[in-house]
Order: sequence, then C-alpha cells, then structure tokens
Amino acid sequence: MRGEAERQVPLMTLTTPERRVPQDHPIRRIKQLADAELARLSPVFETMYSERGRPSIPPEVLLKSCLLIALYSVRGERQFCERLQYDLLFRFFLDLNLDADAFDASSFAKNKTRVLEADVARRFFEGVVQQAKAARLLSAEHFTVDGTLLEAWASLKSFRPKAERPGDRRPPDDPGNPTVNFHGEQRTNATHWSLTDLDALLTRKGHGKEAKLAFSLNVLMENRHGLCVDVSVARAMGYAEREEALRMVRRQRANGIHAKTLGADKAYDTADFVATLRAEGITPHVAEHITPGRGTNLDRRTTRHPGYALSQRARKRIEEIFGWGKTIGGWRKSRYRGLQRNGLWAYLVAAAYNLVRIVKLMPAPA
Repeated sequence: MRGEAERQVPLMTLTTPERRVPQDHPIRRIKQLADAELARLSPVFETMYSERGRPSIPPEVLLKSCLLIALYSVRGERQFCERLQYDLLFRFFLDLNLDADAFDASSFAKNKTRVLEADVARRFFEGVVQQAKAARLLSAEHFTVDGTLLEAWASLKSFRPKAERPGDRRPPDDPGNPTVNFHGEQRTNATHWSLTDLDALLTRKGHGKEAKLAFSLNVLMENRHGLCVDVSVARAMGYAEREEALRMVRRQRANGIHAKTLGADKAYDTADFVATLRAEGITPHVAEHITPGRGTNLDRRTTRHPGYALSQRARKRIEEIFGWGKTIGGWRKSRYRGLQRNGLWAYLVAAAYNLVRIVKLMPAPA
C-alpha cells in the first residue's frame, strides 16, 4: 500500500536531541570523556572571565565545538554555525536544546580565539593523554617520532623580497589576484618572506618536489596502541624535525615519563641526533640511512637486538595519525596564520584523534 506524506505540522513535539542519537553511537562515549576533562578544567575557565559584563559562549562549548569541527571535517566556523542550525548530533554533543539559537559566526570566531590563546587547548590535550594513561593504554618506555609539512594559509605570491616596499609592484593587472612572474628570480628564505604569514617558510618535502610555504608538524607517539602523546608546530627548517623530537621527549621526561627507545625514519639518522639520544639515556631505534658514499650512524649494539626490529615495525603506525589528521582533522592545510594558533589547533586535532582511539580501545560499558 502506498503511504501518504503527512503535511500537517503537529502543534507540539516532545523530543530532545539526545533521543535522536543512537545509543551505540561512538559520539556518546567521546562526549563522556570530553565532559570529564572539561569539568577538571573548570577552575581554569573561572580565571579567564570577569564576573561582570555580558555572558559569552561557555568555554566548554567552544572547545567541544572545535572537537566537532575536527571530527566531522567542518571547513570553518561559519559552516559549523550554519550546520548547528539543523544537526541534532551537534546539538546533543554541545548540550543545546532544540529551541536554542545557533551561534553567530563572528561572535563564535572571536570567543574561540580567546580560548585558544589562553593555552587551554594544550591542557585539554594533556588531560586526554592522562585519561589514556589512567586506562593503562600508554607505553611509558617505547616511543616513535616523525614530522610532516603543514601547508601554510598563504600564497606564493605573498613571498616577496624583504627589502621591497609596499606598492613597488604597481600597478597590477588585478589588485585582488595580480599576475606575478617568478622566472629568473632567485627566492630564498634569507632574502624573502611571506607578507601573509611571517612564520611560514618556503620549503619542499624532498628532491624533485615543489616548494611551498609551510610549517613543520611533529608528532610523538607511544608504541603500545599508537596514541599521540605530544604534538608541536615549528618553522620548517632543515633541522626542525630533530629539534622538535628532542624537545617533545624532554617534555615527557618533565612529566615523569622516561623514554627508553625512540623510533624514527632514516631522516633522523644523523650523528648529532643519535649522539644526543645516547647522552640522554635513550636508545635510538632510527632507520638506517645507507646510501652510496654515506654510512649509517648506528652500530650493531643497537640493530642486533630484537627490540630494534619491533620498533621499526611499530613506528609505521605514526602514519595513521598523520593520515587521520590530514584527511579528517584538517592538517593538510593550516586554518590559521602564525605558529601559535596553528600549534593550538594541532593540539585539538590530536585530542580528537586520541578520543576516537580511546573509545575503540576501552571496553564498552555494560
């Protein structure tokens, strides 16, 4: 029998966004973990706001909104506010009723910037890592480090000579998108900079690859379940990956975690990096970089043990973090300008990835 569409609008509907989300949906457990950590950060939020003035968007809602943007690959704040008008799952995650108005895009962006600049993103990420540690999901001895390029939100046309004055290239054929001819012009980071993002540097991923304005995005992973325990964004210099690797390992030591082994790819097989790890009591489980005319900096005292082969096999799981972050979390191209804001956004994407992993690893409640 053919059904007929009901066009009459009911006078009253008794429902909530919570009822429209399936009971076995993973977003429910992610919400529980996020709410628990935000409750712990409540005293920090109290010090950020004055007792007078107009009430702003709650910081807990702002942080959970950033998690939704990372989890569901939302393009930007304006699209998120538009989707909040009709997406019941988003309203359930943010504890908004059906009759609550969606956020204004401009107000949401300004309030979110204030929360990010208060270093709350890093504290939230570290709290998620502590939840994984309390559930005994982390390794306290064996880690892996790797880096990639985070493309900057800046065009190559903004890469101008440092001695150039504004208006030296007038008149352009199109003020909004002028034609620029780079042929015959040697451009380096020593003589040029990006007028759009001064922290971005011109770099390339390898020989034969195109050069682009980018940052260096680095991740420290524990080898037991492949969870991200630290993340950093630095200027894309030739030695940035190795410096950030040492900085992240030392931060873990300050938190009471003393790494015994550190896995990495062959880009970390340098004499200074290997020697520094050994001086700090860490065994360098780095892939051997053997090419014609160059030998490796490792020896048999490291590569002969079975643990070296295990670390080399486990280190490839760090690509899962980069793959998820680039395809879903927005790590392929930066959303913001500058090291600070991109670094704080990297913490939120890493926290979202860890929450997804923790929910899969922890046993389901009865």
